[in-house]
Amino acid sequence: MSEKKAVGKKFSRRDLFRVTGAAGAGLALGAGGYAALGGAADARDAGDEASVMPDLRTVAFHDTHQAGIATAQQEHLHFAALDLVTREATEVRDLLRAWSEAAARMMRGEAAGDDNYSEFLPPEDTGEAFDLSPARLTLTFGFGPSFFQKDGEDRFGLGGARPDALAPLPPLTGDVLDEGRSDGDLCVQACADDPQVAFHAVRNLVRISRGLAVVRWSQLGFGRTASTSKAQATPRNLMGVKDGTNNIKAEDGDLMNRHVWVPEEDGPLWMVGGTYLVARRIRMLIEVWDRVSLGEQEASIGRHKYSGAPIGKKDEFDPVDLKATDENGEPLIAPDAHVRLARQSDEEKILRRGYSFTDGFDAERGQLDAGLFFISFQRDPHKQFVPLQQRLAANDRLNEYIRHTSSALFACPPGAREGGYVGEGLFQKS
Repeated sequence: MSEKKAVGKKFSRRDLFRVTGAAGAGLALGAGGYAALGGAADARDAGDEASVMPDLRTVAFHDTHQAGIATAQQEHLHFAALDLVTREATEVRDLLRAWSEAAARMMRGEAAGDDNYSEFLPPEDTGEAFDLSPARLTLTFGFGPSFFQKDGEDRFGLGGARPDALAPLPPLTGDVLDEGRSDGDLCVQACADDPQVAFHAVRNLVRISRGLAVVRWSQLGFGRTASTSKAQATPRNLMGVKDGTNNIKAEDGDLMNRHVWVPEEDGPLWMVGGTYLVARRIRMLIEVWDRVSLGEQEASIGRHKYSGAPIGKKDEFDPVDLKATDENGEPLIAPDAHVRLARQSDEEKILRRGYSFTDGFDAERGQLDAGLFFISFQRDPHKQFVPLQQRLAANDRLNEYIRHTSSALFACPPGAREGGYVGEGLFQKS
């Protein structure tokens, strides 16, 4: 995914508008724009404090694939699922066009819309991100199964365009799902290195959808629990263990093409170059985990807690040896250890992109409501995610310490062309 950077001091959208005159006319951050910023940074170094310029990093909205998938993972998330209240396909199309236009602007570091600055009208941008940097904001959109058919009804005449891979996920052992926090007609995934930038983006997109869609549920996330680039170190989840050591990396083009992006032979045509998003809210029973010995924690995971190395090895990236035994002939990695059961076959590889979350305390139990908001992208969730999760749900020792409380599946179309919008191919074929 395209990313541009100009080095300098922390920068804000308001500064961007003021320095470039973009408040009224908009701003195009192409190569020329970055050259101008670089020149101003030189002026700052020469002593002109009025020309202080930013550490500006943006991700392109218009691209072959949607941003926020192969993009090097940011530190914060705001995820929202929405239900449509309109019954007009043309209004849905217009909403996606408006969302795409606003997303492109906000990812460039601009306001969500052109502002008329009239004291008699609401502003077109809510304003809480004006003093913040773009923070590598990405926005990713998807369609849920219910978008195509809900309660047996094809609301928008698009039921025949639903991909086979978007069939609802089957019931999974151990799920205790809250239906009010699962599924949805549409989703918006906002990722950024500043939580307020991500919040601002979702807030403004929801505002644009007013009268056409309502938020069904949302989730804030912090602290990435995966690395999607070889430049990123493996992070730790709220159990204190390294998470996603063997994740697919965006630089692995062959693996991305094989396991993440939908190829032409899978179809339908409007999804070629897209992918499927699975979201699972996994509550960790933190208090129970914290009372468990280090040895039991490591046996449950199958890795040493502090180094991240497989049990019996020294380095995080040492290969996992599932045949290794101790002096008594017992497996070093237990039969029900997470790493053994989570080991993906060549057909099951997925791109993970999850976040930690905390939603305060569970009043009923007096315990932290915290855990992992799992997100994965894959070419076909029923051939990749489902068999992997079925294996884990049946035997994983970690099931003693976690509960799956929400679940959702969305089809994320390819990226939008310049002048186009996300999902355009679906409506062209309708």
